[in-house]
Amino acid sequence: MPIRFDAADAHWRVAPLPGFSAAQKDWLTRGGSLTAHLRTLGEVAVRVTREAVALPWADEHAALGLVPRAPVWVREVVLSVDGVPFVAAHSVAPLAASTGVWQATRRLRTRPLAELLYSDSSVARSSLVSRRLTVRHPLYRLAAREIGETPPHALVARRSVFERHGAPLMVTECMLPALWAQLAHLANLVNAASTPSAHPASPSAPQRSHVREHGRPLEHTASRAHGAPRAEQGDLSERGARESGHLPASDGKVKR
Repeated sequence: MPIRFDAADAHWRVAPLPGFSAAQKDWLTRGGSLTAHLRTLGEVAVRVTREAVALPWADEHAALGLVPRAPVWVREVVLSVDGVPFVAAHSVAPLAASTGVWQATRRLRTRPLAELLYSDSSVARSSLVSRRLTVRHPLYRLAAREIGETPPHALVARRSVFERHGAPLMVTECMLPALWAQLAHLANLVNAASTPSAHPASPSAPQRSHVREHGRPLEHTASRAHGAPRAEQGDLSERGARESGHLPASDGKVKR
Protein backbone atom coordinates (compact mmCIF):
# COMPACT_ATOMS: atom_id res chain seq x y z
CA MET A 1 0.00 0.00 0.00
CA PRO A 2 1.63 3.30 -1.04
CA ILE A 3 1.98 5.80 1.78
CA ARG A 4 0.27 9.18 1.25
CA PHE A 5 2.82 11.16 3.25
CA ASP A 6 6.34 12.18 2.27
CA ALA A 7 8.97 13.64 4.60
CA ALA A 8 11.16 14.93 1.76
CA ASP A 9 11.39 18.62 0.88
CA ALA A 10 14.03 21.08 -0.29
CA HIS A 11 16.17 20.39 2.79
CA TRP A 12 15.28 16.81 3.75
CA ARG A 13 16.58 14.55 0.98
CA VAL A 14 16.47 10.83 0.31
CA ALA A 15 20.12 10.72 -0.79
CA PRO A 16 22.52 11.62 2.06
CA LEU A 17 24.73 14.61 1.27
CA PRO A 18 28.08 13.76 -0.36
CA GLY A 19 29.95 15.39 2.51
CA PHE A 20 28.61 12.92 5.08
CA SER A 21 31.05 10.30 6.34
CA ALA A 22 30.65 6.63 5.49
CA ALA A 23 29.33 5.91 9.00
CA GLN A 24 26.85 8.79 8.76
CA LYS A 25 25.54 7.62 5.39
CA ASP A 26 25.18 4.13 6.83
CA TRP A 27 23.20 5.10 9.92
CA LEU A 28 21.09 7.73 8.18
CA THR A 29 19.79 5.14 5.71
CA ARG A 30 19.35 2.16 8.04
CA GLY A 31 15.79 0.90 8.00
CA GLY A 32 14.00 -1.00 10.72
CA SER A 33 14.24 0.08 14.33
CA LEU A 34 16.96 2.56 15.26
CA THR A 35 16.64 1.32 18.85
CA ALA A 36 17.49 -2.20 17.66
CA HIS A 37 20.54 -0.89 15.83
CA LEU A 38 21.69 0.98 18.93
CA ARG A 39 21.36 -2.21 20.99
CA THR A 40 24.20 -3.69 18.95
CA LEU A 41 26.39 -1.06 20.64
CA GLY A 42 25.28 -1.59 24.24
CA GLU A 43 22.38 -1.23 26.66
CA VAL A 44 19.80 1.29 25.45
CA ALA A 45 17.76 3.51 27.77
CA VAL A 46 14.96 5.92 26.84
CA ARG A 47 14.59 9.23 28.69
CA VAL A 48 11.50 11.30 27.96
CA THR A 49 12.30 15.02 27.87
CA ARG A 50 8.94 16.36 26.71
CA GLU A 51 5.38 15.26 26.00
CA ALA A 52 2.94 18.04 25.18
CA VAL A 53 0.41 19.61 22.85
CA ALA A 54 2.29 22.10 20.66
CA LEU A 55 2.49 23.61 17.19
CA PRO A 56 4.38 21.83 14.40
CA TRP A 57 7.78 23.07 13.33
CA ALA A 58 8.01 25.00 10.08
CA ASP A 59 9.31 21.93 8.23
CA GLU A 60 6.71 19.54 9.69
CA HIS A 61 3.17 20.66 8.93
CA ALA A 62 3.33 20.12 5.16
CA ALA A 63 4.68 16.58 5.54
CA LEU A 64 1.79 15.80 7.90
CA GLY A 65 -0.83 17.37 5.66
CA LEU A 66 -1.63 20.05 8.24
CA VAL A 67 -2.08 23.80 8.16
CA PRO A 68 0.84 25.66 9.81
CA ARG A 69 -0.77 26.30 13.20
CA ALA A 70 -2.71 23.07 13.61
CA PRO A 71 -2.09 21.58 17.08
CA VAL A 72 -0.04 18.40 17.30
CA TRP A 73 1.04 15.92 19.95
CA VAL A 74 4.80 16.01 20.52
CA ARG A 75 7.02 13.44 22.23
CA GLU A 76 10.74 14.06 22.64
CA VAL A 77 13.20 11.51 24.01
CA VAL A 78 16.91 10.88 24.34
CA LEU A 79 18.26 7.42 23.51
CA SER A 80 21.37 6.59 25.52
CA VAL A 81 23.74 3.65 25.13
CA ASP A 82 25.48 2.54 28.32
CA GLY A 83 24.50 5.87 29.87
CA VAL A 84 25.82 8.08 27.06
CA PRO A 85 23.32 10.08 24.93
CA PHE A 86 23.54 8.92 21.30
CA VAL A 87 20.28 10.15 19.73
CA ALA A 88 17.77 12.96 20.37
CA ALA A 89 14.40 12.05 18.85
CA HIS A 90 11.27 14.10 18.18
CA SER A 91 7.95 12.55 17.14
CA VAL A 92 4.82 14.44 16.15
CA ALA A 93 1.28 13.43 15.22
CA PRO A 94 -1.90 15.42 14.52
CA LEU A 95 -3.67 16.07 17.82
CA ALA A 96 -6.79 14.16 16.80
CA ALA A 97 -4.71 11.16 15.74
CA SER A 98 -2.89 11.18 19.09
CA THR A 99 -6.18 10.42 20.84
CA GLY A 100 -7.34 8.03 18.13
CA VAL A 101 -5.20 5.97 15.76
CA TRP A 102 -1.94 6.87 17.53
CA GLN A 103 -3.28 7.09 21.10
CA ALA A 104 -0.85 4.39 22.26
CA THR A 105 1.99 6.90 21.84
CA ARG A 106 0.64 8.77 24.86
CA ARG A 107 1.11 5.69 27.06
CA LEU A 108 4.66 4.73 26.12
CA ARG A 109 6.41 6.41 29.04
CA THR A 110 10.02 5.18 28.84
CA ARG A 111 9.33 2.40 26.35
CA PRO A 112 10.74 3.00 22.86
CA LEU A 113 8.36 4.06 20.10
CA ALA A 114 9.71 1.11 18.10
CA GLU A 115 7.57 -1.22 20.22
CA LEU A 116 4.50 0.23 18.50
CA LEU A 117 5.85 0.81 15.02
CA TYR A 118 7.46 -2.56 14.36
CA SER A 119 4.85 -4.88 15.83
CA ASP A 120 1.83 -3.66 13.83
CA SER A 121 1.34 -4.89 10.27
CA SER A 122 -0.99 -1.97 9.53
CA VAL A 123 1.87 0.54 9.83
CA ALA A 124 3.56 1.73 6.62
CA ARG A 125 6.66 3.89 6.40
CA SER A 126 7.86 6.54 3.98
CA SER A 127 11.39 6.73 2.65
CA LEU A 128 14.05 7.92 5.06
CA VAL A 129 15.33 11.44 4.42
CA SER A 130 18.24 13.26 6.01
CA ARG A 131 19.93 16.63 6.32
CA ARG A 132 22.39 18.71 8.30
CA LEU A 133 20.98 20.68 11.23
CA THR A 134 22.40 23.98 12.41
CA VAL A 135 21.49 26.15 15.38
CA ARG A 136 18.55 27.61 13.45
CA HIS A 137 16.71 24.30 13.60
CA PRO A 138 14.80 23.56 16.83
CA LEU A 139 16.01 19.94 16.94
CA TYR A 140 19.62 21.12 16.90
CA ARG A 141 18.92 23.20 19.99
CA LEU A 142 17.27 20.25 21.73
CA ALA A 143 20.13 17.92 20.83
CA ALA A 144 22.81 20.42 21.90
CA ARG A 145 21.59 20.15 25.49
CA GLU A 146 22.67 16.50 25.52
CA ILE A 147 26.23 17.19 24.34
CA GLY A 148 28.64 17.55 27.24
CA GLU A 149 30.99 19.88 25.39
CA THR A 150 30.68 22.66 22.85
CA PRO A 151 28.38 21.25 20.15
CA PRO A 152 29.66 21.08 16.57
CA HIS A 153 28.55 23.65 14.03
CA ALA A 154 26.18 21.11 12.47
CA LEU A 155 24.56 17.82 13.43
CA VAL A 156 23.04 15.20 11.17
CA ALA A 157 19.48 13.93 11.41
CA ARG A 158 17.01 11.73 9.60
CA ARG A 159 13.24 11.49 9.51
CA SER A 160 10.39 9.46 8.08
CA VAL A 161 6.60 9.37 8.30
CA PHE A 162 4.73 6.34 9.59
CA GLU A 163 1.12 5.92 8.52
CA ARG A 164 -1.54 3.85 10.27
CA HIS A 165 -5.13 3.77 9.01
CA GLY A 166 -4.50 7.00 7.11
CA ALA A 167 -3.07 8.95 10.07
CA PRO A 168 0.57 10.14 10.03
CA LEU A 169 3.22 10.07 12.73
CA MET A 170 6.54 11.70 11.86
CA VAL A 171 9.75 10.75 13.66
CA THR A 172 12.93 12.83 13.43
CA GLU A 173 16.15 11.45 14.91
CA CYS A 174 19.28 13.55 15.46
CA MET A 175 22.50 11.60 15.89
CA LEU A 176 24.84 13.00 18.55
CA PRO A 177 28.66 13.20 18.36
CA ALA A 178 29.06 10.40 20.92
CA LEU A 179 27.56 7.93 18.44
CA TRP A 180 30.12 8.75 15.76
CA ALA A 181 32.93 8.66 18.33
CA GLN A 182 31.89 5.18 19.45
CA LEU A 183 31.66 3.90 15.88
CA ALA A 184 35.12 5.30 15.12
CA HIS A 185 36.47 3.63 18.26
CA LEU A 186 35.02 0.27 17.22
CA ALA A 187 36.42 0.65 13.72
CA ASN A 188 39.88 1.32 15.20
CA LEU A 189 39.62 -1.82 17.33
CA VAL A 190 38.71 -3.85 14.27
CA ASN A 191 41.63 -2.42 12.32
CA ALA A 192 44.02 -3.11 15.20
CA ALA A 193 42.77 -6.68 15.54
CA SER A 194 43.26 -7.33 11.83
CA THR A 195 46.81 -5.92 11.74
CA PRO A 196 49.55 -8.57 12.23
CA SER A 197 51.46 -8.04 15.45
CA ALA A 198 55.09 -7.01 15.22
CA HIS A 199 55.80 -9.63 17.91
CA PRO A 200 53.52 -12.59 17.23
CA ALA A 201 52.53 -14.67 20.19
CA SER A 202 53.99 -18.14 20.62
CA PRO A 203 51.81 -21.10 19.61
CA SER A 204 51.44 -22.06 23.25
CA ALA A 205 49.95 -18.67 24.17
CA PRO A 206 47.54 -17.55 21.44
CA GLN A 207 46.28 -14.01 21.79
CA ARG A 208 42.58 -13.24 22.00
CA SER A 209 40.88 -10.32 20.39
CA HIS A 210 39.17 -7.94 22.82
CA VAL A 211 36.93 -6.34 20.22
CA ARG A 212 33.44 -6.28 21.70
CA GLU A 213 30.63 -7.96 19.85
CA HIS A 214 28.64 -4.74 19.58
CA GLY A 215 28.65 -2.42 16.62
CA ARG A 216 27.88 -4.85 13.82
CA PRO A 217 25.35 -3.44 11.35
CA LEU A 218 21.90 -4.95 11.12
CA GLU A 219 20.09 -5.70 7.90
CA HIS A 220 19.02 -2.55 6.08
CA THR A 221 15.24 -2.40 5.66
CA ALA A 222 14.66 1.27 5.05
CA SER A 223 11.40 0.69 3.23
CA ARG A 224 9.84 -1.50 5.91
CA ALA A 225 8.42 -0.49 9.27
CA HIS A 226 9.41 -3.67 11.05
CA GLY A 227 12.25 -4.53 13.37
CA ALA A 228 15.53 -5.22 11.66
CA PRO A 229 16.82 -8.71 12.51
CA ARG A 230 20.29 -9.11 13.92
CA ALA A 231 22.92 -9.88 11.36
CA GLU A 232 24.40 -13.36 11.41
CA GLN A 233 27.87 -13.76 12.89
CA GLY A 234 30.17 -12.39 10.22
CA ASP A 235 33.83 -11.95 9.63
CA LEU A 236 35.50 -9.70 12.19
CA SER A 237 36.52 -7.27 9.51
CA GLU A 238 32.87 -6.55 8.75
CA ARG A 239 32.17 -5.25 12.24
CA GLY A 240 32.01 -1.56 13.19
CA ALA A 241 31.07 1.31 10.95
CA ARG A 242 30.55 0.45 7.27
CA GLU A 243 29.56 2.35 4.19
CA SER A 244 26.04 2.02 2.83
CA GLY A 245 25.92 2.26 -0.91
CA HIS A 246 22.16 2.06 -1.45
CA LEU A 247 19.23 4.42 -1.08
CA PRO A 248 16.04 3.60 0.85
CA ALA A 249 13.18 2.44 -1.30
CA SER A 250 9.63 3.82 -1.16
CA ASP A 251 7.42 2.01 1.28
CA GLY A 252 4.45 -0.29 1.16
CA LYS A 253 2.38 -2.14 3.71
CA VAL A 254 4.52 -3.68 6.39
CA LYS A 255 4.78 -7.43 6.56
CA ARG A 256 5.59 -9.29 9.71
